[in-house]
Amino acid sequence: MHIVIVNRWPRFSDGVRWDNELTRYEEFIDHDLHRVSYVVDKLGADGVLVDPSKIRSFKQVEDVNDFVALRAAVAAIAEESGPVDQLIALSEFTLEIAARVRQDLGIPGPTPDEVAVYRDKVRMKQVLAEAGLRVPRFAACEDHDQVLSFAEACGYPVILKPVDGAASIGVHRVDDETRLAELLPTVDLSRYELEEFVEGEIYHVDGYIGAGSAIRFQVASRYVSDCLAFGAGAPLGSVVLQRSRLRERVEAFAQECVSALGMYDTPFHLELFLTPTDELVFLEIGGRIGGGEVPHLLNKLFDVNLYEVWLRELAGESVTPPAKTGDPAGGWLILPKPAELPARVVKAEPMSERVPTIWRELLPPVGEVLQPGGAYDALHSGRFILLHEQQEKVEADIHHIIENFEFEAISL
Repeated sequence: MHIVIVNRWPRFSDGVRWDNELTRYEEFIDHDLHRVSYVVDKLGADGVLVDPSKIRSFKQVEDVNDFVALRAAVAAIAEESGPVDQLIALSEFTLEIAARVRQDLGIPGPTPDEVAVYRDKVRMKQVLAEAGLRVPRFAACEDHDQVLSFAEACGYPVILKPVDGAASIGVHRVDDETRLAELLPTVDLSRYELEEFVEGEIYHVDGYIGAGSAIRFQVASRYVSDCLAFGAGAPLGSVVLQRSRLRERVEAFAQECVSALGMYDTPFHLELFLTPTDELVFLEIGGRIGGGEVPHLLNKLFDVNLYEVWLRELAGESVTPPAKTGDPAGGWLILPKPAELPARVVKAEPMSERVPTIWRELLPPVGEVLQPGGAYDALHSGRFILLHEQQEKVEADIHHIIENFEFEAISL
């Protein structure tokens, strides 16, 4: 099989950063059995640690999320090394573009229509609403008047978000008509949707879906704060749910969602609300592995590397995630960068000696200049992964870190 991997993630060998350490292409895909080629950008080139002699073709482009550039690179690889049997893209931002390249070049694999149910936030809610599952009221943005009319009927606040976004980039909570009218000229309405603001706690479920939309592995967690608040400068974390009736309900809801969407042979990251009236409401889903510390925590707690499962399956192996044993707890926390960037770090006091539940801690060294940009796996003010036998202890320690972490930076 000729496999082309699209990679935009670096890997670090300093023994400090753990980002993307689980995406070990050289280990999970047999480069002797298969012809394996790569398309990367500048950062992604640092994430391919395969012996160069085992790589069939290697193309570097400025941006792997540029459809024209990616299509040209894959076409050139096919010309040099033969027809492509599998085009692999693991990043949320590249799933749709890779599907378009497959369709355009006749490569097997998920099509744009199949990917749309977990990339297009309007399409996924349409499908689930038709299946009778509770979703926020929503509407694709068509024009100024239609958007204002929907918001008035829905009631403020409302959420304005890209239909194909991730990590809450470009998402706005809008509290009144004046603010909405101000925002509309600043966004591309063809790429945006408006939806009801749902009051409640937010949960996420991470796992792997096999054939027939059967969930083969899943872990439910509850957010501490939320992704939208993180974009505004608040801490973000989550705590794994231990055995309870609520966890059973959340896991059953996840199965209903992926079955209705017809998802198969893919990892997933589902977000949902639990309202004050005890109702579960769909928020959104991705056909990829959860970001930030999620895969690292699950790998530690349950000995499941979701990247390994996904990559081996894509390479033609049949992999069964190991059954979960015990009922461990754990969680993670990201304290975002300062609001004013760039900024030079002058103080970042370790918490691991004061909080024994911390398994991993990543702090920027004094003198480091924090830059704008980056998602959850960037170098922030502080990142922590916690382990303990009790869910309540993990959550209490997350709040303890938030309240007691000592950090200072000077804006440049």
